[in-house]
Amino acid sequence: MRVGTRVLAVLMLPVAFVRAPGRARHLACQWALRLRYPTENLDGLDPRARKAFEAARTQAFWQDGQLIGLTSGHRDAAEQYRMFMEEVRRSGSWGAARRTVLPPEESSHVRGIAMDVRPTEGAYWLELHGGRYDLYRTYDNEWWHFEYRPETDGRPPVRMPHPGAAPYHSATC
Repeated sequence: MRVGTRVLAVLMLPVAFVRAPGRARHLACQWALRLRYPTENLDGLDPRARKAFEAARTQAFWQDGQLIGLTSGHRDAAEQYRMFMEEVRRSGSWGAARRTVLPPEESSHVRGIAMDVRPTEGAYWLELHGGRYDLYRTYDNEWWHFEYRPETDGRPPVRMPHPGAAPYHSATC
């Protein structure tokens, strides 16, 4: 899939160059990844978070041949509440549910700054290089969950063991 997606992006480069000469590689990458991950939806992400995510995955794609797709980005409060209550029913308590899903008022997905990515290789690339774009993995138990955190001034935020946990006393990234 990686090779096919890259070939597709290369074939799209001339059209992308006509459309946006200074951003042809970026545009061709986004088109190819949209075809590779047809169900992904970047709508609703904070505009700065979206720009950072697209820039990071463009670099990963062209420089390292790595694909990064979005499984879940922005969620409205109603969807987040539904997910949280479903987890409460499944796990049996609010406390247990908070280990995997936060209520809407605490969720970075609702704020549009959280991104659940795929595949694992893409998440690994983002964990290594995402800081250049203010994108950081924030939970030990979720290899796929990254947040746009420009307020950290290029330093990884304290990583939590899971959603809903109190922060560690020192950074673990």
